[in-house]
Amino acid sequence: MISKNTLYKFLLLAIVLLMVTQSKSYATGGFPVRPGRLTLSPSVNYFFANKQWDSNSNKGPFPDNGKFSSLSTSLYAEYGLSRRFTLSALLPYASNTYKDNNATYKDSGFGDAEVGIRYYLANINYKYYFSLQATAIIPMYTNLSLGYNQKGGELRLAFAGSGHLFGKNSYFILENGVREYFGYESVFQDRYNATYGLTLDKKFREQISVSFGGFYASSNNKAFSPNPVTNKNFAFNQVSLSYGHSFSKKVALFVSGGTFITGRNTSAGSSVSASLNYHIDTK
Repeated sequence: MISKNTLYKFLLLAIVLLMVTQSKSYATGGFPVRPGRLTLSPSVNYFFANKQWDSNSNKGPFPDNGKFSSLSTSLYAEYGLSRRFTLSALLPYASNTYKDNNATYKDSGFGDAEVGIRYYLANINYKYYFSLQATAIIPMYTNLSLGYNQKGGELRLAFAGSGHLFGKNSYFILENGVREYFGYESVFQDRYNATYGLTLDKKFREQISVSFGGFYASSNNKAFSPNPVTNKNFAFNQVSLSYGHSFSKKVALFVSGGTFITGRNTSAGSSVSASLNYHIDTK
């Protein structure tokens, strides 16, 4: 039978993974969405880890040759309400597996649904844009292996712009969001991400981008435990590389790979993902 410590470690990894998949920037990021345009973005992500960082950021293997993997999917939707406002929604689903020399533990289900509204504060010469997004977080589960099972809210500020580098069209997106999960021993999170991309051809069909991002989470409960019910303090940073191909003005495919580079109380893993963006103009 799987030990309690192994089970608790699996629960922590599952929650961190859901946070990683939900932190992804979809569609246009900090750029305006045309009024009446609906963007649908289904995605799939595979995450694997066999090492961890402890509370002192020391890296080492899981006990008993433990390995964690997850296959997760999500559906993101964004709609342009006006030139200033957009509405977004996210629904994730994950299937997680932790395996060591003693046992195998599996779990799956929906995660935290998100519904948000974004307001474009200002622009500079229609090349650089500032936006603020408010998001409501709604748990779609009761199993604590899939999240905190607490409602929450987030405020996210983004700065995005476009330009040229080495004769290529380029863009950047800088984002920082503060998130609070409400309830007993509530959790505060700071989520940040920086992306820089280049278009590779004159028809804007091929692009590559690099990203750096991470999480910092804290709670009134400062004690360390692998159980996410009592341990709500962790941090990590990750880097990723993405490639995008536009089949038409309405359809684009993105593939990416990333890895954690630093961490505290979390796993040391890598991921690969793919997402499809589809635009529908309703006006």
